Amino acid sequence: MSGSRRVRSGPRPDGPHGTGTGTGDRRVEQRLAPAGQGEPTAGAGGQTAEEPQVNYSHRQVIEILIGLMLAMLTSMLTTSIVGTALPTIVGELGGQDRLSWVASATLLTMTASTPVWGKLSDVFGRKLLFQIALVVFICSSVAAGFANDMSWLIGARFFQGIGAGGLASLPQIILADVVAPRERGRYSGFIGAVFGVSTVAGPLLGGFLVDSPLGWRWCFFITVPVAVVAFVVIQRLLKLPQRPRGEARIDWWGATCVVGAASAVMLLLSLGGHEFAWNSAPSYALAAAAVLLTAGAVWAELRAADPILPPRLFRNSTFVLSSLASAAVGMSMFGVMIYFPQYLQIVQGLSPTESGLMTLPMVVGLLIASVTSGFLVSRTGKWKIYPALGTVLIGLGYLTLTRLEVASGLVLVGAGVALIGLGLGLSMQILILAVQNALPRADLASATSAITFFRNLGGAVGVAAFGSVMTNRLHEELDALAEKAERAGAPQGSMDLSGSASGSPEAIHALPPAAQDAVVQAFSDAMHTVFTLGLPIAAVAFVIVLFFRQVPLRSGQ
Repeated sequence: MSGSRRVRSGPRPDGPHGTGTGTGDRRVEQRLAPAGQGEPTAGAGGQTAEEPQVNYSHRQVIEILIGLMLAMLTSMLTTSIVGTALPTIVGELGGQDRLSWVASATLLTMTASTPVWGKLSDVFGRKLLFQIALVVFICSSVAAGFANDMSWLIGARFFQGIGAGGLASLPQIILADVVAPRERGRYSGFIGAVFGVSTVAGPLLGGFLVDSPLGWRWCFFITVPVAVVAFVVIQRLLKLPQRPRGEARIDWWGATCVVGAASAVMLLLSLGGHEFAWNSAPSYALAAAAVLLTAGAVWAELRAADPILPPRLFRNSTFVLSSLASAAVGMSMFGVMIYFPQYLQIVQGLSPTESGLMTLPMVVGLLIASVTSGFLVSRTGKWKIYPALGTVLIGLGYLTLTRLEVASGLVLVGAGVALIGLGLGLSMQILILAVQNALPRADLASATSAITFFRNLGGAVGVAAFGSVMTNRLHEELDALAEKAERAGAPQGSMDLSGSASGSPEAIHALPPAAQDAVVQAFSDAMHTVFTLGLPIAAVAFVIVLFFRQVPLRSGQ
């Protein structure tokens, strides 16, 4: 690190630190926390030592934040942009029977690898691990873009998820290293906004690329230049202090069991009900594997010298409550993201591009709430009110969506998703900030990665639960309509519409008017049940948040 450096042996007042401007003769002040000041930091092999803290100027933090936001943008787009391109990809590469793996492979490895990235960054350093994640992501994205068959594409998506797992969790950890909790809110709000905006806007961008001359391959290529820029920014601007050296002891057994258990759960939730029935041998085998590997993970973590998921985290009430609340928020977010476009395209008759545009109220609401709450948290030091209000708004959003019918106007639709967006913006980043503030620096990486892990896992559970409810209700509605038609004198089997449940919006709108009206009404009723399911999830999240203790945010690291 160039420039002059001052080492102090005592605490220093709060406020902006450092005199660097990001260019030229950068001067970054560094201090060693005196005995009794600051939190102990885990070194390699689980050792603890006082870690030097680098104090960055506001401009330096903004420059680093840009790199972190670009990295998160690429990772989140990867998981959402490919959805609208899947029909076109299958049409060109074939492999309809493996269609679900294109999306599931990335979601699986991203979720399962998240806790491992966080702990490895404690051993080998944040910057190195972050850059490795970027390189893995860039190489696998290029490979996916050049795929010439489904096996190649699925393999590339598998490695994309590994890189995306690091890019989803490490930016939060690095930001916590750079900024004190009291000031972190105003910066983390932007990261939360990027997370939500990229996740929701991905399908819209994917549809645009597929319809453009660029084609579906640019759904993978488009993230590469953004990731390269993020790599360069972090390389040039992020200067973290050297971590204490020691014998590295990586908890390989714990990592294997944690990743294995998460993988089994993700496979069951992603493929159950699609590739195989819930009541089938593969479902029972995956469930048994998840239970056994979870037990193995608990056994390994209790005995490891430096565990991937330290058991002491679960003795902290803020961590436990934030994990549960984040899982509920993940269920709410991914549930509406996945199934809301079906309502718009099938019931409202919108095109894919138009349905993507209808997610803009949710994007705008999330952006406004995330940034505003971040600034308010930094100003007041109080944070509990925001996730409490956020879960209420999520519930109100779902309540609004339950009022939708076939003839409902788009204003009501937009109001519902805007409320959900506001609620997500008030909740997601604040829950992570609460955990980072409640735990010592030694557990910062593990805890942050764990919260991201539980949110993604909750999202997978939400997608599976919402999908199961929707499919069952849809088939019930279609069977009831067919039975009613037969009682009215229609020939037996003439109104068998069960096959329409898996049809595309174009195929449904091509049905004869009577059949089309019946299917659209059935979808509307099924979506009503799905939206109703969001209400108890939001209520549970609200109750969980009420149990938080309002711990003031620290002004120092």
